[in-house]
Amino acid sequence: MRIKALQRSTSLKRAAVLSHYDEVAQKLGLNPQPLLRKVGLTRQMLSVPTNMIPMDSTVALLDLTAQASGCDTVGLMMAEARTLADFGPISLLLVQQPSMRAALETISQYRHVLNEALGLYIEDAGKHTIIREEIVTDYLGNACQSSDMAVGVLMVLFRAILGPQWRPQSAHFTRVAPPDVHIYKRLFKCPLQFESEFNGVVCLTSDLDKPNIQADAAMASYAQSFMDAMPKPGAQSVVQDVRRAVYLLLPMGRASLEQVASGFGINERTLQRQLDKAQVSFSAILNEVRRELAQRYVENTSYSMGRVAELLGYSNLSSFTRWYTVQFQHAPSRKRV
Repeated sequence: MRIKALQRSTSLKRAAVLSHYDEVAQKLGLNPQPLLRKVGLTRQMLSVPTNMIPMDSTVALLDLTAQASGCDTVGLMMAEARTLADFGPISLLLVQQPSMRAALETISQYRHVLNEALGLYIEDAGKHTIIREEIVTDYLGNACQSSDMAVGVLMVLFRAILGPQWRPQSAHFTRVAPPDVHIYKRLFKCPLQFESEFNGVVCLTSDLDKPNIQADAAMASYAQSFMDAMPKPGAQSVVQDVRRAVYLLLPMGRASLEQVASGFGINERTLQRQLDKAQVSFSAILNEVRRELAQRYVENTSYSMGRVAELLGYSNLSSFTRWYTVQFQHAPSRKRV
């Protein structure tokens, strides 16, 4: 079978993610309408929370808003305005889950009705659990506002289940620290780590598995039936799923076909058959993600070139340099001149 080149596809998310955009923009002294038009959105599109809108447009909108306002914390302002109700119908199912871990697994299961571009990876490490998030987007600008919002919204879910006083052990952001981190301290109430290797939080494993006292099995069953009746994603979703997984696993040195398949609960041959059916190779997805992450990491001068090579899966700098030069027609060091 001929394997075609990796085709980019626009991931979608519920319009409810921007339900508080008007108030945030106006608080920053901006007229939201011209900014919405620039990214191909309208107030009418956002008026129905269940409408699915392009993820790239959302990422671009938050980036443009940050630029226009001079405010580098737009993403967290959006997160701080969110409530559990903004999750839509799935909110009922989430709050009835027996634990926070089960709620996160539910988000992954029903990602297609929330945000197709969200990558979520849970890694237990002794007494602590690392929750990594990644917004997989084709937007070529700065996506840090959307990444910030995703981590901030995670707090909304945690506190809905574990109580308003809950706090993680630490919050992590791949971005450079903004000039003012007051909103980060207010929202997360824990140590902050900027220029981290991932976006997400570290929490106590015991918190993740603590029984949810408000969970109701009968109500959860009802909500599950409702969610299962909603439209399912199309065949292209396997490519999007693999791409999200590679985004999360590559910096951890685990972006192999075996690891991705294991994360999906299937074997390598099954995943390979699914990719063959979509006429996309795993190596093409891996290379595409590596290209995108390479541009992000190389421009981050807090990472040495050796560290960038490690994050992209290369055991030595020379191999990474050769790959980068072939991909971009110049050496990575040129980006730091």
